[in-house]
Amino acid sequence: MNPSTSLKVRLPALVLVLEVMLLVLYSLFVTYDDNANAKMQNNATKPMENTLYRDYPFFADVQVLIFIGFGCLLAFLRFYGFSGMVFNFLTATFAIQWAILVQGYFQFYHDGKIHLGVINLINAEFACAVVLISFGAVLGKTSPVQLLVMAFLEVPIFSVTEWAVLKYLRINDAGGSILIHLFACYFGLGVTFVLYRPNLRNGHAKEVTGYNSDILSVLGTLFLWVFWPSFNSALTLKGDDQHRAVLHTFIGLTASTMTAFALSAVFSKNGKLTMADIQNVTLAGGVTVGASVDMMITPAGAYALGVLGCTACYLGYRYLTPFMAKRLRIQDSCGIHNLHGLTGLISCTAGICAILLATEETYGPSLYETFAHRSPPEGDPKLLELQQMIPGLKPGLGRSAQEQALYQVAAIFSTIAVAAVGGVLTGFILKLPFLASPPDDNCFDDEIFFEVPSDFYSEVKKAPVSESDSKV
Repeated sequence: MNPSTSLKVRLPALVLVLEVMLLVLYSLFVTYDDNANAKMQNNATKPMENTLYRDYPFFADVQVLIFIGFGCLLAFLRFYGFSGMVFNFLTATFAIQWAILVQGYFQFYHDGKIHLGVINLINAEFACAVVLISFGAVLGKTSPVQLLVMAFLEVPIFSVTEWAVLKYLRINDAGGSILIHLFACYFGLGVTFVLYRPNLRNGHAKEVTGYNSDILSVLGTLFLWVFWPSFNSALTLKGDDQHRAVLHTFIGLTASTMTAFALSAVFSKNGKLTMADIQNVTLAGGVTVGASVDMMITPAGAYALGVLGCTACYLGYRYLTPFMAKRLRIQDSCGIHNLHGLTGLISCTAGICAILLATEETYGPSLYETFAHRSPPEGDPKLLELQQMIPGLKPGLGRSAQEQALYQVAAIFSTIAVAAVGGVLTGFILKLPFLASPPDDNCFDDEIFFEVPSDFYSEVKKAPVSESDSKV
């Protein structure tokens, strides 16, 4: 047992501190919302109107996406499958617990309490997804202690950024292209930039895949693929907007999947498919439609975004990731910059175009629901007219399409900047010597943190995997 990486004291001590902290904070600040509070007697009056029945299906779908989809996807490395799946499980569990408090403070805090319901859990899952995406950049090069610390720091930075952007810039970002994908990507890149390992600039002997690990990873891809429409639509306006979000996500995913197979074959030296392309590039369409997922971009527009996002993602894996590792000191283990960064930027650009083109002729009065900040302000006669057609329509800011587009641009740059700086600062903290960081020789190796079965050693003793089996 290597004393510098032993978890015997470090992990239990950290978990104990975190659990005591969470227990105290939950005791002081968390209570039920009206739909879970027995005093409100919802169960005795109209039980089927409880928000559980509206929100729980989305919660369950995102749970599958986070714990099974991400978990299996991160098991692609031949000698790092235990760590990929189990560290995802551990990190996600804590991130959701922590995000319930942090997200709840900004969104559900009143009367001195955070009022807990299923919708809080969904919000916490989105914060958790941010952490898991960032995790992909440092996969194989960090200990579970480092990952818990990273989650502890990233969730508040993300939550404050989200709160500030939504409160002061007032943007449209239904699928989280700005506040989830771009933030998570550039936070993760900031962390891995600081944790740069010069000895790994040309890769690692165990940074390879295997037949079984690739099959398990594709299973994760399939779970992500199937449940991504719920991820993109969970927090959109109920009704038409949510319906469009499901349709656009599915169409975008189908387009990126077809394109991924074609690109994998045409760019292969021998005309064969590469599993890494199937595992990652097929998902690009789900990200690319995110910023405009609830808008009237047309099914053809969603299809085009799927193709465009897939192409950018594929070329990023093929050319940009190796360049960043060798020239920019950014060792992006899972290529999150391709699947979440490049596609996120394309998605944001498409969202800005959709905002600029949005008119009453296309949307009707619902234009001011989908783009709430374009709704007339309080006292405007037009607001009264719209409220007669859409009861409950709230006053907006009276923004023009051009003004809203400029705020979207400001949100993109500010989010990337805060995420990158936050990631860099977090990276310096993760370099502290007592956080059990694995040495270069033990990166991408389950044995350093797990009791492994006997057949693990027989796998290690086999002939080295060919270069073609390595992840792109």
